[in-house]
Amino acid sequence: MPNPKAGTVTMDVTKAINDIKAGKIEYRLDKTNIIHVPVGKASFTEEQLADNFQTLMDAINKAKPATLKGTYIKSATLTSTMGPGVKLNVVKLMA
Repeated sequence: MPNPKAGTVTMDVTKAINDIKAGKIEYRLDKTNIIHVPVGKASFTEEQLADNFQTLMDAINKAKPATLKGTYIKSATLTSTMGPGVKLNVVKLMA
């Protein structure tokens, strides 16, 4: 749904269109603290997918509050739209 906070409702339409074409993606947590966000498309190369995933993980780690102690990411699963999920090693993601 269009949302002013997400930038989909704006008076500067050209800036919003240019941001979306440049690949701007916003992520939010659902009620159970799960992040659902697209990493790429089927037409992307392996390098593009890996780069997108690494950029996403860097953004999530950068958003970690300084006052938070302990494990920030407990588990991670990568999946296609209608395919089975693959569990990822969280220790390697945080390194």
